[in-house]
Amino acid sequence: VANEGGKHWTVNEVRALIRIWSDKNIQQQLEGTLRNKRIFEQVAARLQKFGIDRDWKQCRTKYKNLKHEYKSVKSAQDSGSTSKSMKFFNELDAILGHCTMEQASKSDNGESERPPECTEAKSEKDSIG
Repeated sequence: VANEGGKHWTVNEVRALIRIWSDKNIQQQLEGTLRNKRIFEQVAARLQKFGIDRDWKQCRTKYKNLKHEYKSVKSAQDSGSTSKSMKFFNELDAILGHCTMEQASKSDNGESERPPECTEAKSEKDSIG
């Protein structure tokens, strides 16, 4: 069944979206804002270079869906369940796994397991506000 975004995303389209999403610059922009139309316009433009015709809304919807699915699989795994899985989990884990909120709250026991870039980003944000 086609969703409101039109045709389904192919595996190659999703891979291309994830490849763009894994760009540190894109990640930093997405982390810092909720008004992200401009960022997804960039993502859509980069997909065009791969010959993938998606508009910014389709990219944002797919991004949100992937992120949501990743988080539900991740929390199921954290609670010991192995029944949940998803196609692009490892790729998304490489992007999202190092800096999830669950992980941040878990390592508040003084022994930070997070990579330094994660804690630095958080303290920068705190000092801006």
